[in-house]
Amino acid sequence: MTDETPSGDAVAKLRIDKWLWAARFYRTRSLAAAAIDAGHVQVNGERVKTSRAVHAGERVTVRKGGLAWNVEVLGVAERRGSASDAAKLYAESDASRLAREEETARRRAAAAGDPRFDGRPTKRDRRKLEDFLNEP
Repeated sequence: MTDETPSGDAVAKLRIDKWLWAARFYRTRSLAAAAIDAGHVQVNGERVKTSRAVHAGERVTVRKGGLAWNVEVLGVAERRGSASDAAKLYAESDASRLAREEETARRRAAAAGDPRFDGRPTKRDRRKLEDFLNEP
């Protein structure tokens, strides 16, 4: 039997923190464990512990940075592979994907309206600002 998707009647299981790391939701296992402890990860709608085993067919909800992923586990992998390999470990629901895209579009639109400052003004910029503010 390989590390990838189970074959036959054997069911492959893996700790949720390892799975989140292998599926590239988090950069390190310790970050995944911290998110699980904080309640940002749910399996089948329930809060879980770091040592909880996850297997194919379960629903996992990951909240990260104000965004939420609702995914179904398709397989498990002991090792962290490429991004294309990680994408084969889960399938995101269409509603989840659309909600995330709408939220990122909303954030981009809000950020576009904010003024952009490149840092500390130069001497020339300060003089222009003083001239503008001191006009009668």
